[in-house]
Amino acid sequence: MVTAQSDRRVTRGSGKCCALKTPSRPRRRATAEWRRTAVSICLAAALLFSSSTPAAAQNNYIGFDKNSYPGDDLLLALHQTFAYTGYWLNNPPGMNSNPWAGKRSVARAVGFGFLILFNGRLDAQLKDRNAAELGRQDAATAVAAARREGFPAGAILFLDQEEGGSLLPEQAAYMGAWISAISRSAYKAGVYCSGIPAPSGPKMISTAQDIVTRFPTTKLWIWEDRCPPSPGCVVPPSLDPAKSGFPQVLVWQYAQSPRRPENTAACAQTYAADNRCYAPGLPHSDPPFIDLNTSRSPDPSHGR
Repeated sequence: MVTAQSDRRVTRGSGKCCALKTPSRPRRRATAEWRRTAVSICLAAALLFSSSTPAAAQNNYIGFDKNSYPGDDLLLALHQTFAYTGYWLNNPPGMNSNPWAGKRSVARAVGFGFLILFNGRLDAQLKDRNAAELGRQDAATAVAAARREGFPAGAILFLDQEEGGSLLPEQAAYMGAWISAISRSAYKAGVYCSGIPAPSGPKMISTAQDIVTRFPTTKLWIWEDRCPPSPGCVVPPSLDPAKSGFPQVLVWQYAQSPRRPENTAACAQTYAADNRCYAPGLPHSDPPFIDLNTSRSPDPSHGR
């Protein structure tokens, strides 16, 4: 992860249709036709009510992620606020081991949903190498790790694309091969990437925009911590992922630890004095500092 990186309530109609009063001493045929007409009117009204009910009636879900495992004893406290957690399948960025390995059952028992991550390769690791072959090899490693951790078929595995901007040729070859290989397995492919535009020749483009163009069916988890659109290090009652600027995004990471001053000047007061984002109500120490995410699902990777 870039380190310088509720219950759903659906408001519906009562389901009751208007009451039908039978005319006194009706003729059988006329009564049947009248009833069919009344039922049609009720169904049309129900459809109209349904189509006019705002999508905002559906709540969104806040989750957290971090490179280091917070510890078994902290998971229950974190679940008081968060619906899902990030979960690494291999060594997180900058680490020589994976502290999340073997912890799925613990997190699942507490009640967490999952964001399943596989740490991809930096461009320096792809240059002058067969990037596509590395992508296929890494996909096989990710699939094996997901199986070993017990994640079910159909779960979404997110490739961690740490570097922002448009993809370089070797990055596109690596990512394309990884996505293709994952898609041929029992799992589905997603990408964690930047949603912040960066210079690309004469125009500005984000990694997310580039990926949408190249791999349009791939699920996206984007980081966009600029304030606005991000509210900063807060846990709002509801935060629509579409407010990130990407209506199709599955997950929006809207706050990172530590904060990046160039992106967060307008919401700096929401972060702790050490510029980190901490779980509400928990001590300001290493285990509880986190990144914050919002999604329309309490289990975005379908990993439960």
